[in-house]
Amino acid sequence: MLDEAGEVRRSRLERISNLGALTRFTFETLGEDAPSVTARVRAYAAEPDGWLVLKGASGSYKTHLAAAIANERIARGEPVLFRFTPDLLDELRASYEPADGEPGFDTLFELVRTAPLLILDDIDAAASSEWAREKLFQLINARYNAALPTVCTCYSLTESLDERLSRRLASGTVLDLSGGAPLSRYRQIGGMTRERLEDFGFHNFHTRFPNYATQENESLQTAWESAHRFADSPEGWMLILGESGCGKTHLAAAVANAVLRNGDDAFFAVVPDLLDHLRASFAPSRGDPGYDELFDDIRNAGLLVLDDLGPQTSSSWAIEKLFQIANYRASSRLPTIITAALSLDELREAHPRVAVRALDPKLSQHVAILARPYNLPSRAGGRRRR
Repeated sequence: MLDEAGEVRRSRLERISNLGALTRFTFETLGEDAPSVTARVRAYAAEPDGWLVLKGASGSYKTHLAAAIANERIARGEPVLFRFTPDLLDELRASYEPADGEPGFDTLFELVRTAPLLILDDIDAAASSEWAREKLFQLINARYNAALPTVCTCYSLTESLDERLSRRLASGTVLDLSGGAPLSRYRQIGGMTRERLEDFGFHNFHTRFPNYATQENESLQTAWESAHRFADSPEGWMLILGESGCGKTHLAAAVANAVLRNGDDAFFAVVPDLLDHLRASFAPSRGDPGYDELFDDIRNAGLLVLDDLGPQTSSSWAIEKLFQIANYRASSRLPTIITAALSLDELREAHPRVAVRALDPKLSQHVAILARPYNLPSRAGGRRRR
């Protein structure tokens, strides 16, 4: 191992790390919007010692900084294990009855427990069951007792975490990333202002309701996990279908928040309002962008959210404009999220050419939320969601 060439060792460490597409998140790619705590995080990456907790709202650079630590250690030829906590818990559950060639529970748990440096992303996003809370505490407690360097990211140390786990995390260095990046690189058409966007995060998207069928809760959980992975590595398209009020817009906004906090740009457009703006841009008011400028901004946005695609956009002009946007972004493989309160058959009928691209498995992932609308009386007490 000591004789490995530098690039060979780096490639091997990247595979072991489980970083995947997060290898692009380094301290250098933070750019001018780097949080004020970056110097302290970089110092930890140089010499990991003790516990580091990165706390802040969804998309406040937590994952970027955590991945930057991992990438710095790999660049120095040192091993690190990076895990998205909900995925880790799913793997631990599955390891009780492992598939052929997969490690059993004891082997997997020991690997994570003894990793020279462990990074757990979104540790407060997965402890929704007694089993999950107990396993997380066992893992954290074992590493605490062994004084093994550990990095955790979370939204809060109090809202979702088990009290024992919260006390362990609070005993380390806690860096609060509240405030995040400046409110820039965001454009919107429709009602999703930048201030309103801040209200929608992964931390406040509910995935469990006692009066819901198993299928409903599972679809909410699956949608949350898919959107979170997309936010961590925004590539290709994501299509979110479901009834009005089931949480589609919430998840799309949470992704947009994460993208903005990681230094990229996002354009959030409510489709009916978007088409009205495009029509008006043929004869713009003084100071407003003309059609060509607006159309180009939409087509080339770092992340484009087309919210509330529906049958109301049924004119031939509207269908053609939406297809032009979709076709350009599909050809360029630009990250795009489409939400629609339509069934697959309705989507194919209303927008056949857009549907071909949105349902192409090589380009897009399709998520269906099967839960009832969030703002019905049966879900009283919850936050209204679109």
